[in-house]
Amino acid sequence: MTLESLPSDRDAASEPGAAPPANPLLVEVTRGAMVESGHRAAIALVDAGGSVVLSAGDIERPVYARSAIKSLQAIAMVESGAAEAYDVSTAELSMACASHSGEARHAETAEAWLARIGCSVADLECGPQLPSHEPSMIALLAAGKLPTAAHNNCSGKHSGFLTLARHLGVPAKGYVKYEHPVQQRILGVLEGMTGLDLGAAPRGVDGCGIPVIGMPLGNIALAMARLGAPDDQPETRQAACARIRAAVAQEPFMVAGSGRFDTLVMEKTGAKALIKTGAEGVYCASFPELGLGAAIKVDDGAGRAAEVLMGRLLCHLDILSEDDAAALGGVLTPLIHNRAGLAVGELRPAERIPF
Repeated sequence: MTLESLPSDRDAASEPGAAPPANPLLVEVTRGAMVESGHRAAIALVDAGGSVVLSAGDIERPVYARSAIKSLQAIAMVESGAAEAYDVSTAELSMACASHSGEARHAETAEAWLARIGCSVADLECGPQLPSHEPSMIALLAAGKLPTAAHNNCSGKHSGFLTLARHLGVPAKGYVKYEHPVQQRILGVLEGMTGLDLGAAPRGVDGCGIPVIGMPLGNIALAMARLGAPDDQPETRQAACARIRAAVAQEPFMVAGSGRFDTLVMEKTGAKALIKTGAEGVYCASFPELGLGAAIKVDDGAGRAAEVLMGRLLCHLDILSEDDAAALGGVLTPLIHNRAGLAVGELRPAERIPF
């Protein structure tokens, strides 16, 4: 099946202007013996040739992929030669794909990287952010310090953008703007990987200030498949994809951090899966050995539901073994605890989930 004919659950006979049909209920939240809440979502699993292997819900509706496609955005820095020219390390490249927790290693890595390319934390246009890792946040504040942009969960991605700007010889200031050469390079990568002309695509501003581009879920999944199997891409891009995948597999801590789903799961999967969360219930993955890519969007933006769906997909594809799933335990199907720490419910795939 080609990209132009990705399937949809939309009713072709619906009235013009009518609301699209609801996506299926894929995740449920229990409390005691009752299902208390549910999350509707869409999911696309696509191979590198554009054929849909598995889908649920509307995968043609444009969504903002948010931080779930940072690995695709990092391609521009690597294929341009900037990563090699500025000796970007494996840990740094992994952090370019990260939404990290702002732990000491994350912030220190960003600061050292920026200094090496002749920049400073002041050049980061993502803004300051308290560490989401609570012990790191407490330690920072207890020391009488305030967070900087190096603690921002996107500081690695932005350090990569600045590295690309330096290599291209363009102004660093304003690198987050849609018209800036850095963002235009990234837009070109996204077009090549998704197979879309994105010039007229819906556009907004991400939490860290960069452009976000509305793209159908099926095409995002295609891009992730091509990240793992980029045979139809230029040789420089193929090499860039391989380098990014290797960096994330070797340094999964840098992608997220202590106790985080991305890090814990990729410590088990290694090079078999590159997974990445994004804001508003988006989750993307590349499965290089299978030549597949996945994209998930939870309608209500709940990241907790997206994690449950990604965990279920990894088990469905046997990327996580039964032993791996058992070892991860509550990471894949988290328990709901009350304030006293008692388990009172759980998040789990819905009974009628199609995979």
